[in-house]
Amino acid sequence: MTTLEIMADRPSAIHTDFVSTDAADLASHMDQCAHSRGRFFGLQSGLQSAHSVMSPRIVTVAVIVAICLGLLAIA
Repeated sequence: MTTLEIMADRPSAIHTDFVSTDAADLASHMDQCAHSRGRFFGLQSGLQSAHSVMSPRIVTVAVIVAICLGLLAIA
């Protein structure tokens, strides 16, 4: 027996319906997105934007300060 013949013998209830599971997953995702946009969403979004802009500069400034302190400690 070939694979197609074996699959044809199975009842259709055994087969997974990918369309309905995808739709359920999408609905769940949409619910999560709707709940995440609470009253502090604007504040959280602004803080994330500020963090992404300032983060590389904070590291650079920290390295420069550490080098300056190291040079002052040697002198």
